[in-house]
Amino acid sequence: MKHGRKISVIGLGYVGLPVAVEFGKRQRVVGFDINRVRIAELKQQTDRTHEVEPADLAEADVLYTSDPCDLKSADFHIIAVPTPIDRAKRPDLGALIGASETIGSQLKRGDIVVYESTVYPGATEEECVPVLERESKLKSGIDFFVGYSPERINPGDKEHTFKSITKIVSGQDAKTLNIVAEVYSSVVVAGVHRAPSIKVAEAAKVIENTQRDLNISLMNELAFIFNKMDIDTRDVLAAAGSKWNFLRFDPGLVGGHCIGVDPYYLTHQAQVLGYLPQVILAGRRINDDMGGYVANQIIRQLIHRGHSVKGSTVTILGLSFKENVPDLRNTRVIDIANELMDYSVKVQVHDPLADPDEAKKEYGIELLSEARLEPAEAVVLAVPHREYLAQGWAGIIPLLRDGAGVVIDVKAVLPRSECPESISLWRL
Repeated sequence: MKHGRKISVIGLGYVGLPVAVEFGKRQRVVGFDINRVRIAELKQQTDRTHEVEPADLAEADVLYTSDPCDLKSADFHIIAVPTPIDRAKRPDLGALIGASETIGSQLKRGDIVVYESTVYPGATEEECVPVLERESKLKSGIDFFVGYSPERINPGDKEHTFKSITKIVSGQDAKTLNIVAEVYSSVVVAGVHRAPSIKVAEAAKVIENTQRDLNISLMNELAFIFNKMDIDTRDVLAAAGSKWNFLRFDPGLVGGHCIGVDPYYLTHQAQVLGYLPQVILAGRRINDDMGGYVANQIIRQLIHRGHSVKGSTVTILGLSFKENVPDLRNTRVIDIANELMDYSVKVQVHDPLADPDEAKKEYGIELLSEARLEPAEAVVLAVPHREYLAQGWAGIIPLLRDGAGVVIDVKAVLPRSECPESISLWRL
């Protein structure tokens, strides 16, 4: 490679693995993760996230390892670990600090560390750099150097991939920025955007998802209003979308490890600095309440059909945070399930992609095979995986008791014209 840097990637999840593989198609890469089960699977060319195809794994020259000592062979380290929030919706930098400690213990003079994890502006230089200095006994900006290049991976999206999305790059000085830009340019065909500082790059990433979160929250609030007016929200959006400058967003559940999390990083730091965000937090409240709102609509529909709520059976299709991915992190479908169970409703959940062990461990939910699903008074199509879309109504109707009852189509993907008269259809 022209840049001459030896690359390591720390954290091999949805973000880190595609990065390691793309670089690995061109040179030897050290792929590090503390999850030894994950490392063993990748050595067998198996990606449980389904982000990288087996053929691409086979093509890439990646040393998959859980041994920090292997990181010494690299001099350009990319950190791509999760940055979730805690129960109080405060930033949880535990994984980021842990990764900084790991790479810090292996740093050499001349090394560059680039963070891709989403953080609030200032976190890289104020939180991570001191850890690197402490563990390495080296001085940032003199002995080693730091950059920030925020991830833009969209799980399940095979069109907008690591190499086809413009990459924001930044560095603590001009020389570092040039090197970071050169390294990423060697694999990202869409090119790079040079941010003037690390803080600008951090801020750019966090507002990307904040903007989307706010737009969805507007659609969700409109759905509340139009539902009271007995107007179908999707019909309204289709009509409004005929105007050339109308921005199309859809109502829905906002979960996952990006849109439903990242705004809290910005609002946290704003409050630390003495400013209480109003618009952003209002949008977050609306989106965080959507699961409960959908559950209450299910209850209303059951009552309208003359069903006793207590003891009714509701089947939920899909548990992952979005369609066509197995990721259960921060899924808001669980809010629907929990709210229904509070009403003494019998809830049964099916998801063809999610890991049953993870569902049980994280949420106490037993994922059932289709054969084990009992006839239900209501079916909720919560996550429109390809499997569900391929079956359409033919896959929904047999799940209802005697083929009749309530169907809740959260993302409005089922054709209304094909809905049988025996079914009450409600769409968000």
